[in-house]
Amino acid sequence: MQDAFVSVGFSMAMRLDGRQLAAEIEQRLQGAVAERLARAGRPPGLAVLRVGDDPASGVYVANKEKACTRIGITNLGAHLPANTPAAEVLGAIQRLNADPQVDGILLQLPLPAGLDEGPLLAAIDPAKDADGLHTLNLGHLLKGEPGPRSCTPAGVMALLAAAGVELAGKRAVVVGRSILVGQPMALMLQAAHATVTVAHSRTQQLEELTRQADVLVVAAGKPRIIGADHVKPGAVVVDVGIHRLEPGPQAGPDAKARLCGDVRFEEVEPIARAISPVPGGVGPMTVTMLLVNTFSSWCGHCQLDNPLADLLP
Repeated sequence: MQDAFVSVGFSMAMRLDGRQLAAEIEQRLQGAVAERLARAGRPPGLAVLRVGDDPASGVYVANKEKACTRIGITNLGAHLPANTPAAEVLGAIQRLNADPQVDGILLQLPLPAGLDEGPLLAAIDPAKDADGLHTLNLGHLLKGEPGPRSCTPAGVMALLAAAGVELAGKRAVVVGRSILVGQPMALMLQAAHATVTVAHSRTQQLEELTRQADVLVVAAGKPRIIGADHVKPGAVVVDVGIHRLEPGPQAGPDAKARLCGDVRFEEVEPIARAISPVPGGVGPMTVTMLLVNTFSSWCGHCQLDNPLADLLP
């Protein structure tokens, strides 16, 4: 799908358009659900469990629910008060595990203070792990076995594949080693036969390392940390970060906050072969891959063929 690339600037750099690709995958999902609904006897079901009233979480959950509605996935989640005891949250997860209408479960993070996410995430049925972060599913990824995949790195892989980026034999560098993105990202790139290096907060001479990358995936969690000095001309750069920058003290009265990534886009775009924007790059793909995981679980539970298995690296 070369149309996932949009030419920008005189440099002929290409923009990895996550919004466009996410819309294309949603169309595939919508058709696949409709074609299999009669055989399944029920629609796919996704349960997003939200605890507390974190404003950003509210926006994320609303976006996920809207996406489910567009493609025919039933929303079966719950919103619990911030003071809900851990035992009650655990009980809610166990009820969702046992509910045959639920194919995917997502515990929305962050949790309120006092709740330990570790035991709660571990309690989710691995077969219903819509986020792909259960220890068992990370083990499946490590061994190259089928199962739900971590949504953000799977979304990055889908962007690269749609754009025709060849990974076999290429040098890939992942900046960041979180279990949410960096670690599974490295495993997926390695499975695609790239030679992978993971950089992190203790890495020495970061610029020297990242300049060797044919494919650079930045998930450092630090705004605008990567600039032109970090990037080899002609590299493919994927920016996973997203941050809200408030106007500085010198800004005018009408200045507004803006979103940015881990990459200084205006510096890197002129020298890169391809680059993902923020917003509109990786973010939309994360939500879409959550839906792909849920659809795939539904196919497994209802013994259906899965026409979107190609999206699970």
